[in-house]
Amino acid sequence: MLSENIRAVRESRGLSQEELAIKLNVVRQTVSKWERGLSVPDSDMLVSMSEVLDASVGALLGETVSEPEADNLSAIAEKLQVVDLQLARGRKLWRRLVRGTLLALAIAIVLVFACLILLGSPYSYWDFSDPELAVAGALYHGFEWAFVRIAPIVLVAAIAGLFLLRKRE
Repeated sequence: MLSENIRAVRESRGLSQEELAIKLNVVRQTVSKWERGLSVPDSDMLVSMSEVLDASVGALLGETVSEPEADNLSAIAEKLQVVDLQLARGRKLWRRLVRGTLLALAIAIVLVFACLILLGSPYSYWDFSDPELAVAGALYHGFEWAFVRIAPIVLVAAIAGLFLLRKRE
């Protein structure tokens, strides 16, 4: 019991065995023996130890010493606060990334629509007897056909996503 109390009080004060030994004018091995229960300090040493550790002799001899709960709780609260700040930064960064992606997607769709409207259907005037133009015309028409059907849905979804992300902040 004495050995456990010496160690607990020393650790709660943030002292190493070496630091306690220096303050008591003994070697570190002596403090180690006391904490392992291999030897016991004499009465004068107990009084000196109680003064250095700011604990009563009774506490060192028999009362069970527990580490202060308030210090542990405040340390845990500080760590949780740091973790919470890191998570908040991560969420903010994620929202910015998603918002930027949705905005870029909406702008790209509008620009492609504008280009398609300005170009009209240039492949309608091509001479499809040339195999290369026939393939290019078929690919261009296929892209235009798929884009005109899919892009409005994606544009509406991107705008809705931007609106929902803006509303959360």
